[in-house]
Amino acid sequence: MDITAIFFLGLIIALVGVIPPGLLNMTAAKISLKEGSNRGILFSVGVCVIVCLQTYLAAIFAKYLSNHPEVIDILQRVAFVIFVLITIYYLLLARKQPKPNVEANIKSKHSRFFQGILLSALNVFPIPYQAYMTLTLASFGWLTFETYSIIAYVAGAATGTFVMLYIYIFFFDKIKNEKFTSQKAMNYIIGSITGIIAIFTLINIIKEL
Repeated sequence: MDITAIFFLGLIIALVGVIPPGLLNMTAAKISLKEGSNRGILFSVGVCVIVCLQTYLAAIFAKYLSNHPEVIDILQRVAFVIFVLITIYYLLLARKQPKPNVEANIKSKHSRFFQGILLSALNVFPIPYQAYMTLTLASFGWLTFETYSIIAYVAGAATGTFVMLYIYIFFFDKIKNEKFTSQKAMNYIIGSITGIIAIFTLINIIKEL
């Protein structure tokens, strides 16, 4: 298939995967509301750097992951622990409003980029998701595991992720005066989302025992 078509397949699949409110898009929106859209975009770029790596690894090891479900089981358990810890942080600690510190904001000008890298790296769900999707596309003959095909797909996935994160930033910027977009409310929203994800992950782990 033409690399342009593969690029748009990657874009659409990643876009759909990031549509539901989750840790990354809600954090991007929160940073944008608190520190400005530029910081939110910087965070999103950091996220997309890891998305490139995760999508590439998923494409390379797609067959291996499909033949070794125990690997996905391990990823689920790791993800469960991570999301529980993040939920505790946002619900119990992040709700405490810090005092404004202008100097700290100046020093952390580029820290949002690295925060995006860190949170995206902790979010391991794109790996099995993209592995499944690449296998599905390959089964239809729409994607091969040639280098050019994988690169086009990875570029599309990163672009699709960034587009959806930017949509969240833009949307919350338009409604930033609403009550539920305050920092405290955003902390509760993110904590609730990660808590729900942790519960569903635990249910899946228990079903597979």
